Amino acid sequence: MIPNVAIIQIHNPHWRGLRLWIPLFLLWIPALLLAPLILLVLLAACFLGRVSFFRAIATFWAILVSLPGTNVHIRADGNQVLVRIL
Repeated sequence: MIPNVAIIQIHNPHWRGLRLWIPLFLLWIPALLLAPLILLVLLAACFLGRVSFFRAIATFWAILVSLPGTNVHIRADGNQVLVRIL
């Protein structure tokens, strides 16, 4: 499953936290329009780096579909940042 929404929460002890909902599915529209150009650039990079094109595509896809369910929680000096990808 491809990620659809990212939620970013920022908490600070001195002010009320901030929560942002970022709709990742809207990024797919320009990505689909730019797909031929992206594939040509990837093909050139794979050729120059002597990497299998199909293996690179499979690796990028595996990373992309494994993103949902990712939680990144950072704490420092009372500040907290939480990034969740749904």
